[in-house]
Amino acid sequence: MTRLTGNLAEKDGAIMRDFQHSLPMALLKAREAAMSRFRPMLREHGLTEQQWRTVRTISADEGIDASELARRSFLLSPSLTRILQFLERKNIVRRSSDPNDQRRSVFVLTTKGRKLFSEIAFDSEILYREIEQDFGLDKLEQLYGLLAEFFKLARADE
Repeated sequence: MTRLTGNLAEKDGAIMRDFQHSLPMALLKAREAAMSRFRPMLREHGLTEQQWRTVRTISADEGIDASELARRSFLLSPSLTRILQFLERKNIVRRSSDPNDQRRSVFVLTTKGRKLFSEIAFDSEILYREIEQDFGLDKLEQLYGLLAEFFKLARADE
């Protein structure tokens, strides 16, 4: 038997929010909608979204180590290792020893990587302008604020 009360559904004795009110699903749906605009452009540049996320993170903090890169890019270490190996083979990223700790590797963009970053940044900004036009700049800024607030709240328990 299924009975709805507000946003809750009871089925076989279990009570759960209905599917439309699942926060993780709504966030995934929004992420997929956003990424559907960016993936074709990234493919034209020969990168996946995870590879781009890595390049973008390194561009913001050159000389970053792998553990901090994984944390900031929200990539699992095994995936990041494969991505970094690919980016190194393509001469987009260079690994070197940290001058303060020779046991630690840090990553920087190569000249080719900086050029690729600039090209993608330009194309990405065009897509952001389209999103701003379609969704509205004020609503987009509000969304950024709400997401940041939610992230901060969700991380407060950790």
